[in-house]
Amino acid sequence: MSADMQKLIGANEEDDEEEIEMDVKEEDNEDHENGQKHIAAQMMLGADGVMPSTSHQFQIQQQLQEQVSTPGGGAWRSRPLEEKERTKLRERHRRAITARILAGLRKHGNYNLRVRADINDVIAALAREAGWVVLSDGTTFPSRSQGSRPAGDSSAGLTSSSSQMLSQQVPPTSLQGVSSGYCASVEYNACHMKGVFMPTPAPYDLSSSGHSQSSGMVGNGGEQTESLPLIAGSMEVINEQLGVVNMKCELVDPDGLLKQLRVLKSINVDGVMIDCWWGIVEADAPQEYNWNGYRRLFKMVHELKLKLQVVMSFHECGGNVGDDVCIPLPHWVAEIGRSNPDIFFTDREGRRNTECLSWGIDKERVLRGRTAVEVYFDFMRSFRVEFNEFFEDGIISMVEVGLGPCGELRYPSCPVKHGWRYPGIGEFQCYDQYMLKSLMKAAEMRGHSFWARGPDNAGSYSSHPHETGFFCDEGDYDGYYGRFFLNWYSQLLINHGDLVLSLAKLAFEGSCIAAKLPGIHWWYKTSSHAAELTAGFYNPCNRDGYIAIAAMLHKHGAALNFARAELQFLEQREDLQEALANPQGLVWQVLNAAWETCITVVSENAFVCHDRVGYNKILENVKPVNDPDGRHFSSFTYLRLTPLLMERQNFMEFERFVKRMHGEAVLYLQGSQW
Repeated sequence: MSADMQKLIGANEEDDEEEIEMDVKEEDNEDHENGQKHIAAQMMLGADGVMPSTSHQFQIQQQLQEQVSTPGGGAWRSRPLEEKERTKLRERHRRAITARILAGLRKHGNYNLRVRADINDVIAALAREAGWVVLSDGTTFPSRSQGSRPAGDSSAGLTSSSSQMLSQQVPPTSLQGVSSGYCASVEYNACHMKGVFMPTPAPYDLSSSGHSQSSGMVGNGGEQTESLPLIAGSMEVINEQLGVVNMKCELVDPDGLLKQLRVLKSINVDGVMIDCWWGIVEADAPQEYNWNGYRRLFKMVHELKLKLQVVMSFHECGGNVGDDVCIPLPHWVAEIGRSNPDIFFTDREGRRNTECLSWGIDKERVLRGRTAVEVYFDFMRSFRVEFNEFFEDGIISMVEVGLGPCGELRYPSCPVKHGWRYPGIGEFQCYDQYMLKSLMKAAEMRGHSFWARGPDNAGSYSSHPHETGFFCDEGDYDGYYGRFFLNWYSQLLINHGDLVLSLAKLAFEGSCIAAKLPGIHWWYKTSSHAAELTAGFYNPCNRDGYIAIAAMLHKHGAALNFARAELQFLEQREDLQEALANPQGLVWQVLNAAWETCITVVSENAFVCHDRVGYNKILENVKPVNDPDGRHFSSFTYLRLTPLLMERQNFMEFERFVKRMHGEAVLYLQGSQW
């Protein structure tokens, strides 16, 4: 720390002097330009608002030239040396204050700020801490969840990435026996539950009747049984916790967390899912793991007789739409990245993406003598040793292994911070030196060394397929070179998943492991499926790009977490139609690939849902009544428990949804809007 501060304050004095001189020159130039604009305005418009004559303009121009050349006339080129010295002193004073702020944030807040950070970095870090999204170009806006947040609600939003623990309370009620008849909101601290995991061992409805659009008949007693089909079978409910552990691996609010867990237990939620962040646990030095906060959390969960699912999160959180907090990669990895930025995914323009490590270094010893997969394995092995008793007691029921950005097996082809906007096709991420070396080797083996390059006509992040020569109908994607490149690009994705999951299976022997796939449904109705191609799924209209991934998961006995449970119900959305999207087609293709390879399928919702209509659609998808083969999802993760969900009516609907997922018959009161 002291060394960093020396670099920040005292070191490189010559560089500081040069930067200050540049600041002085920029300030002088600004003053000069402002003066020119002011005088120009006077030239164009007289005091009485009348355009001056040409001769008058000439006189003003002469006065201006004389003023600029006169030493005592406030000329910018002859600015007194004393003023320059004062500017330097002000700059040094400003930098000293910034240095003290940085020192405090690093010491007490564990902020991951670069050595020569400036006040912009500080403001960005504080904005992210407050739940805002700050892009690389400085664009700052509230997270997506804040738009629907009631006034005074400081919680982070419902997203599938991470969330943040902030203090939030609503009028308390009893934490025991919470039912659909309670009249007040439960006390809730806004450290968020990512979802509710719901295994569904029985796919069928015990009711022989088909689905009814009506809500049934109201009885004399003021209660009625809904005529929607019931879902049979008991199930386990797991709720993911995010943001409850800070960057020092400490529980932020143990008492508030305990109350939340009791509330979940009261409605028969069986457990919680936790993201174990690489950037928190191994933050400071290689193979120095700090599991303290997670151990305390797991013990709390165990004492309440809840179960656990854990996610090995090897990616960064922050910078994408919906991200409410910033959890960077470990500090020591960031230090390596400063001297060797090729450890990160890189686009054609040379922009680096620090969300996760490039798959090009999976077998390269560039991380202090270790390869990337060795780093992942050591982390997973440390977790298994640290929490072995939880595995032996059956408390940890599943481990989901992060395989890329947002924990998903895909390339970071659509980063908001680099300018991607929906429904852009994204860009290929294969331009770091290690992936280019792999591409060169593949091209030479094919006998066409000149193919060792990325496509030069694939557009940019927000392009549409028809705007490019590579992805348009009958484009280069389907030519000899295009097929070679896409096969190599997608095979690297499969090889990465294969390698990491093989080590996960070894570390978590005897436990269920899972991998997560995204639902990239836009441009699915085009021939190239461009957005899928840039993300690493070689799935044009004439090729099945998911069957090989399903086979790889089957090889390791891993479950498929397909993160778009309700995509097939979005067909009528106008923005999807304009993007030639086909969510239903994508869902069917991915699920059929899974069924054909006999792998377990789990899922989670992609969109916020608080109403009965949305819950019923999820139920229809997770446990389809009319599937002739009885195929169904084995579990479902609900995203996400927030103060909005904990409002009385919303929580009643959520409790009812949990009961139906458990296969219980549910009643609702007369006078309900349903």
